[in-house]
Formats: sequence, C-alpha cells, structure tokens
Amino acid sequence: MEGNGIIDIEFWRLSAAYIFVIVLLIIVKWRGISREKQIILATVRMTAQLILAGYVLTYIFENPQPLLSLAFLCVMALFSIHNIFKQVPFTPNKKIKRMVILSMLTGPMAALFYFNLVVIHFTPWYEPRYFIPIAGMIVGNAMTGVTLALKTLHGGITDNRDKVEAMLMLGATPARAVKSHVDAAFDSAVLPTLNNMLGMGIIFLPGMMTGQIMSGISPLIAIEYQIAILIGILGSVSLTVVLFIMLSFRAFFTKNAQLCI
Repeated sequence: MEGNGIIDIEFWRLSAAYIFVIVLLIIVKWRGISREKQIILATVRMTAQLILAGYVLTYIFENPQPLLSLAFLCVMALFSIHNIFKQVPFTPNKKIKRMVILSMLTGPMAALFYFNLVVIHFTPWYEPRYFIPIAGMIVGNAMTGVTLALKTLHGGITDNRDKVEAMLMLGATPARAVKSHVDAAFDSAVLPTLNNMLGMGIIFLPGMMTGQIMSGISPLIAIEYQIAILIGILGSVSLTVVLFIMLSFRAFFTKNAQLCI
C-alpha cells in the first residue's frame, strides 16, 4: 500500500486479471466466433499503449510545460482521427476525411478549453494532471460520436439511395433529401452519452469518480467533478457531431446535386 492509502497492485495480481481474457477466448472458441486474433491484439495493444502512456505521463507530470500538454493533446487528436477512418466499414472520400479532421480539431478543442478555463478553472491552464485526463475523455467521446455519425449517415444514404434520388428529382435540395438521415446520425452519436448519464450513479460509478474516491477524495467532490465532466463530454460530442454532419453530408453530392456514392 502506497501513500494516501492507495493500494499498489502487485505484478502477479495484475497478471491474474488476464484470466478474464482467457475466459473470453474460451467462450468465442466454444461458440465458433472468429474473434480470437482481435481479442489478443486488443489486449496486447491496450497493455503496451497504457504502459507507454504511464511512462510518458509520469515525465509530463514531473515536468509540467505548456508545449508538452499541447503536444499530448495533438497526439490524442491525430490518433482519434486515425481510429475513425479505421473503424468505418468503407473508404471515406477526401471531402469526408477533411470534414472529420476539421470537426475533430474544432469541436473537442473548443469544448476542452471552455471547460478548463470556465468550469474548473485550474491554474496554470496547462496543468497536466487536469489538462490531459480531461482532454482524453472529451476527445475520446467525440471520436466515438463522429464514428457513429459517419457510419449511420453513410449507411442511411446508401441503403435509401433510391428514395434520396427520387426526392432530388422532385426538386428537393440535398439538405432536404437527407435530412432524416442527418438527424438519425446525430441521434445515434449522442445516444451512448445520454445512456451513460441515465445510468450514472445508480447502475454504475464512472471511472473518473471511482478513481478519485479510491485516491481518498471526498465522494461529494468526486461527484462535482463527474457531473461537470459528463456535461462537458455531452457538449463536446454534440458540438463536434453537429459540425461534422452539417458539413459532411454535402460530400455525398456533386456540385450538380447528384449522389456520388
């Protein structure tokens, strides 16, 4: 046990946690589900990435500098954009890629700096112990939102191509022809965050709040932070997704208002 009553998990105990991965592998093998490679890869990557992040964060925390905090934020944004392109089941065209990049560099950043400077107001503004964890939650959830929005928007327009083209032939504008699909994309993107908010505190305790409580912080203070960050995440997802879909749906049309997918 370390200072402040925090329990340091011994190596062999941490290794014992991987039994759950083995259980999952046994289940998918038993059920004939071809997920073994993905499970192993995800587990190895998760472990390696978190260990690397631990060393990097230790250095940044011990040497707080604005450029280091901003550099870490840039790395988060770049990896989130890369993951969005990897997770969608199609190859986005250049216009859509530009919209993804623009939305991920605008929405989360605006929400992050507003949240840090107005809501929590920690000083200095680049204090890595606050800046980096909050940035990770805001950027990560925005990434999930954009991914869901892109999948839903592309799938809706593709599956209903005939209906969209019929509306265009009847004189509807591209915005009007795909309005229902744009709305569905926005709804699917914000729904996971809303579901988390509905179950928060009753069905489960979120990781941030749990970590603060385990580190000895009063549950009431932990709740204040959790409420604030959840609302910040909701705002980030909403802002990023609405920016993305309002700009990206035009990428599905030519200059002559014809579908190009």
